[in-house]
Amino acid sequence: MYSAVTRDIEVNVEPFYLEDQSDPSQNRYVWAYRVTIANHSDEFVQLLSRYWRITDGAGRVEEVRGPGVVGEQPGLNPGDSYQYQSGCPLSTPSGIMVGRYTMRNRRDEMFEVEIPAFSLDLPGKRRVN
Repeated sequence: MYSAVTRDIEVNVEPFYLEDQSDPSQNRYVWAYRVTIANHSDEFVQLLSRYWRITDGAGRVEEVRGPGVVGEQPGLNPGDSYQYQSGCPLSTPSGIMVGRYTMRNRRDEMFEVEIPAFSLDLPGKRRVN
């Protein structure tokens, strides 16, 4: 589990390899990741957009931007949490993802919340740097 806290908004990420959707002979490796966003602040926040920086094992970088997550722009009251699951295909057996969410509070202040960097590694094949 990977974790980061920004302005009392906690983001936890748990990646896992999807062997049944992967085909190493075709250089296709697929991971899913489960994200939990917990609002430990004393104000309502809404997730407006996301940004991901995905780096594969060969150093190729892909940037992904878009509104919300999995088609939603969830709002979280103090004490609320929101969980979703998504996925990432790579052409290498390892990679790294990192990103941020753009949030807004009731005063229309926009701020960024860090998504912790997390590694995508084949089970039993963890990269050593």
